[in-house]
Amino acid sequence: VHEINYSGSAFTPSKLTIKNGDIVIFKNNSDKNFWPASGPHPQHTNYPEFDSKKAIAAGDKFEFKFTKTGIWSFHDHLTPSVTGSITVE
Repeated sequence: VHEINYSGSAFTPSKLTIKNGDIVIFKNNSDKNFWPASGPHPQHTNYPEFDSKKAIAAGDKFEFKFTKTGIWSFHDHLTPSVTGSITVE
């Protein structure tokens, strides 16, 4: 299990390498909602299943199990300039 923290203006870490089958927890440490989703914005078609499909409240989290190898870009759908990537080996 891995964790990526959202501050409201950045993901930390913004780049992560994991193994196929690993879970990533996106934790909202900001005071506003965020919506983690795969690229590109706004379609989320690179990895359609990797999409919270709703806003995640401040203090809450979203978990996703990665089952496809590749390099997956992601962003905050509500603030699309905030991005990152996950490499699944």
